[in-house]
Amino acid sequence: MTDPPEGSVPHFPGAEGGAASGRVASYVRDLILRDELRPGDRIRQEDIAERLGMSRVPVREALRMLEAEGLTEHEANKGARVPRLSMHELDVVYRMRERLEPLALAESLLALDDEDHARLEDVQRQIEANTDLDRFLELDRDFHLGTYSGCHIDPLNAMVTRLWNSTHHYRRAYVALGGQDRMWVVNFEHRLLLDAVVRRDPTDAERFLEGHIRRTRIELGRHPSVFADS
Repeated sequence: MTDPPEGSVPHFPGAEGGAASGRVASYVRDLILRDELRPGDRIRQEDIAERLGMSRVPVREALRMLEAEGLTEHEANKGARVPRLSMHELDVVYRMRERLEPLALAESLLALDDEDHARLEDVQRQIEANTDLDRFLELDRDFHLGTYSGCHIDPLNAMVTRLWNSTHHYRRAYVALGGQDRMWVVNFEHRLLLDAVVRRDPTDAERFLEGHIRRTRIELGRHPSVFADS
């Protein structure tokens, strides 16, 4: 595992227990979502513990938390690593997203109020004004998970978040491949989706969302180099 940039490592002297595990999880989660830890990279408990100035106990618990979120996995006799998906595995995971996320959205629509709609509008405006890849990924996640925030079916919410996490690296690669020249497509689809959300129209919302996810899946399937490099 490569070292993060100098000055970016937090230090939690003497911190143990659940609160410490949460902070370690947040630290490692951020490394993964920023692609500083990439698919296939090993995550050594002793390295994390040394960097953060704590024992391995909260680190071990943090890695369990992240495994439940789909951000890490444990291999027998090898320890934790960031999961790596083959092209076929990613295709299947995206097909799962195409089915589950429209369901979460339909469950959410009626619970979203005018304040929620205004917040989603603000996030989309930030996306349209943005030119930074990392910031786009944060905003895109806020936008989509925000549209599901009215869903109160916990197993569905947990699965949707897990699938989002497991495809994060590949979504980053997809956006990087298209660059700013393809952002108009993303924004157009977001606008269609947001309109359906505001109108509380589950038929249109599910259809637009399924197509939005499907397009990413198809585009990624045209770029096998994404999987060779991951």
